Amino acid sequence: MKKRIVILGAGESGVGEALLAQKKGYDVFVSDASLIKASFKNELKSAGIDFEEGLHSEEKIFNAALIMKSPGIPENNELVMKLRKRQIEIISEIEFAFRYKGDSKVIAITGSNGKTTTTAMVFHICQVAALDCAMVGNIGYSFARQVATDKKKVYVTEISSFQLDDIKTFRPDIAILTNITEDHLDRYEYNFENYIKSKFSIIKNQTENDVFIYCLDDEITMKYLNKFLIKSNPLPYTMDKSLQKGAYISDAKMHLNWQEDKII
Repeated sequence: MKKRIVILGAGESGVGEALLAQKKGYDVFVSDASLIKASFKNELKSAGIDFEEGLHSEEKIFNAALIMKSPGIPENNELVMKLRKRQIEIISEIEFAFRYKGDSKVIAITGSNGKTTTTAMVFHICQVAALDCAMVGNIGYSFARQVATDKKKVYVTEISSFQLDDIKTFRPDIAILTNITEDHLDRYEYNFENYIKSKFSIIKNQTENDVFIYCLDDEITMKYLNKFLIKSNPLPYTMDKSLQKGAYISDAKMHLNWQEDKII
């Protein structure tokens, strides 16, 4: 009997999840409380994936072995609270895609500001280096769609705090934290530290073989840096001073001091 997966939300990430789940042999059902965009609805129909729109039918959802929810659905959503009470596992799209990425590498970028620009720049660098890569996440296709339809050796992934909230095993080979400022506090019980914890969760599964790039000039990042267990290799960057290990600007040039010949 096929394992049943229910996907809440039929946007880019939800449809990408559905396509990947179907490819991996799951019994897939998509439920969206709103009307589904015509292009996404056509994709689901073409793939033969069962879905509903304009409601959440609990009898079709509560029998799931695994739930994937849109990052836009908050924890205090009534349906989510019922699912938590029933102890049905809930994961994010990036977590699901990560489980099927194979031996591909993941560069993950998060932060309150600048993550889209940073993601685009890192992707451009990878392209110029002739890497087999894709830009996914909040920019470009969803991570799951890319894994389902066109696997790459390297995924450059823009990730929001909402997406990080439901990760279990997601572990980027390179994690980049641009900065942290007060944002989305309504989703974090108006507790800034909850939001900070969400951002730092990008490194929680990293190992000594991975890299963590962060801004030495960002006040909040530096204030909380030592409050989290960092098992990966830290690589700070700054505009203010030279570093024995890290990146810095001097005489209008970028300098990089790193002990390894190759990161990716």
